[in-house]
Amino acid sequence: MSRYIPGNQKHLTLEDRKYIEKSLNEGLAFKEIARYLCKDPTTISKEIRLHRASYLYRKGTFYNAHNFCTKRYRCTRTNVCDKIILCGIKCTSCTICNQHCPDFVKEQCNRLDKAPYVCNGCPKAVSRCTIPCKYRYDAIYADRIYRETLVNSRSGINMTKHERFKKDDIISPLIWQGQSPYQIVANHPELDMSVRTLYTYLNQGLFRAKDIDLKRKVKFKPRRVHKTQITDRKVFVGRMHSDFLALGLDSWAEMDTVHSSRESKRVLLTFFIKREKLFLAFIMNRCTKGAVRLVFDRLEARIGTYDFLTLFSTILTDRGSEFGDPDSLETGINGLERSSIYYCDPMRSGQKGGVENIHTMLRMVLPKGTSFEFLTQWDVNLIVNHINSTPRESLGGHTPYELALETYGEALLKELQLRQISPDEVNLTPKLIRYNR
Repeated sequence: MSRYIPGNQKHLTLEDRKYIEKSLNEGLAFKEIARYLCKDPTTISKEIRLHRASYLYRKGTFYNAHNFCTKRYRCTRTNVCDKIILCGIKCTSCTICNQHCPDFVKEQCNRLDKAPYVCNGCPKAVSRCTIPCKYRYDAIYADRIYRETLVNSRSGINMTKHERFKKDDIISPLIWQGQSPYQIVANHPELDMSVRTLYTYLNQGLFRAKDIDLKRKVKFKPRRVHKTQITDRKVFVGRMHSDFLALGLDSWAEMDTVHSSRESKRVLLTFFIKREKLFLAFIMNRCTKGAVRLVFDRLEARIGTYDFLTLFSTILTDRGSEFGDPDSLETGINGLERSSIYYCDPMRSGQKGGVENIHTMLRMVLPKGTSFEFLTQWDVNLIVNHINSTPRESLGGHTPYELALETYGEALLKELQLRQISPDEVNLTPKLIRYNR
């Protein structure tokens, strides 16, 4: 029946574990916790037993803090150890009583052997409890242990040492003969592995043949990946590309970032207004969520909330980590909603082809490998003005600046620090910035 519970068969999150810890401290039953989290009660039970943390807290009798015998309150024995002949002190106050007494019975707590299996919510957990080994459920500790287990369970190779040697006897000689991994896998189905798995095992050095023995792989340079993807999948709810297409808009803004050389961490935040083909760019010192939010706030403060909503009411962007906080970008400096953020599908940069295409013009002035370390916003505005003053065939020979001037007016373009460049002065070469420095 557990598979019919909505939300079941999913991993517990840190927020779920914090709720479990809070509920245990309040003394709630597993059924009540499971009902709130839409889980089976056995899931809660297994979670607590697997990820509870043990710790020592010794508190015994007044005279002996190390006596854990259940009979210590009524025991009158003396000299159980037979070390001192004339010892008249009660053994219950002796530190070695539990080690020598034949009738020693260690104190146990039924709370740890059955639900809730932890000391959370116990009224005498610290003040009056004399059991040395205690268990407590801590949400942060449990989540960390779970994540480590999740990673370790997916690491390593899925074969024994004997199987590895047996496959190595087939694979390595054929690699040395110049055969490709695909050729080996296709001719030897008994290997029971994919081509990708064979490449992975060769990268890890599990066989006698190495990467250097492959014919072409050593010629390839490692891929240079700038962006990291958004890890929190919750931000995509209601913001997918399919949700964007359902709006049926005729104009929107596309957003992206352009990276500097490896020596500089500065980046350009770029916008492309789809209908007028208008291009905007702003320099950022770091490619972070906070830096993007700062550009949004400054831009709204400069042009006003109404004009900001006119230009950027709907924004389509990729899944870079710098855009991973859409709520802060959508909320204005006055607490009003100023925009709606939508995300392209993974590995589908063509869905925002306008801003990707305009980057080719930007790279004419700032080729790849150019450092943005000494680039100022004045330089960026100069590049933007030259790009916006270039006629487009899709606009009937007009420039993006001319169409934006008709649509938004001269006052807004001045606030955006845009101006028109005469046709014969438009320069889309690196000399444009070098000349002005």
